[in-house]
Amino acid sequence: MADLIARLPKAELHLHIEGTLEPELKFTLAQRNGIELEHRTVDEVRASYTFDSLASFLTVYYDSMRVLVTVDDFYDLTMAYLRQAAADNVRHVEIFFDPQAHTSRGVPFSTVIGGLRRAVVDAGRDLGVHAELIMCFLRDFTAEHAMSTLMESLPYKHWILGVGLDSDERGNPPSKFAAVFARARQEGYLLTMHCDIDQENIHEHIRQVLDDIQVDRIDHGTNAFGHPELVAAILKRDLGLTSCPVSNRWVTGSMKTDQIVGLLDAGVKICVNSDDPAYFGAYVNENLRQLADEAALSRDQVVQLARNSFEVSWLPENLRAAYLAEVDAVAAAS
Repeated sequence: MADLIARLPKAELHLHIEGTLEPELKFTLAQRNGIELEHRTVDEVRASYTFDSLASFLTVYYDSMRVLVTVDDFYDLTMAYLRQAAADNVRHVEIFFDPQAHTSRGVPFSTVIGGLRRAVVDAGRDLGVHAELIMCFLRDFTAEHAMSTLMESLPYKHWILGVGLDSDERGNPPSKFAAVFARARQEGYLLTMHCDIDQENIHEHIRQVLDDIQVDRIDHGTNAFGHPELVAAILKRDLGLTSCPVSNRWVTGSMKTDQIVGLLDAGVKICVNSDDPAYFGAYVNENLRQLADEAALSRDQVVQLARNSFEVSWLPENLRAAYLAEVDAVAAAS
């Protein structure tokens, strides 16, 4: 199974680039930018990665971002992830980035997008990884701040495939950002939103992204399992769900295996992703391996998860078909 997972082409659709900041790179960037860190060694940093909720994770996550200052910092961060993606045979990735987490501390939008874009171009040329960018709004900021960030993105929208919504979901339902996402759709952006695992009012939040926002994909969203009306709506609209098993376990104590497999067996196009792998210790292949082990997945189920990752991607149809053909060829040879 591990060999099959390694050889299967994959798309990664739920990956926060800021969440790929490994401790070694964090120290390098801190030294380069003259920033003093609380921890003195890589081991001390890793030991501090103990989370029991989304909120406790986000505290560490946002503090680490202060080492990202220059265009080269964002380039180095993104290229480090894309090299790992290539090693995991990720052929296509749709990268989340959080501009407000940087502009709010004085880093210009142009610096963030400039470094990310240069890495995307270089990875396509040098690594064989096709990459796109999804700009996320921080849901614990105001909707007005999100709208101003949307406006700031427009000169660069030919570099940005879609918009998303992440960060602390408590008290920040999808409906708070309805006008922002409506304007984003008018500007040509595709839409996705996080419906994080086991959050307060989560089933109402899933209903809102389905009915009110009418997203093109849902991030996490596995709490829909066990609610037939939500599953039926997801199936009717042929929406994809981007699950992240290892991060689920870190913040909830469970990979949510039953929900992921239940949705897969129901025909929902759910796929497996790594979320914030520097913090949770597992890139996409390791997420697939751990899910396969815990759920005793069959070979066909693993292949279907790989197929789903391309089917629910925002690739042009010709590229999607080409990658799916590669998945089928690997599966047939296994």
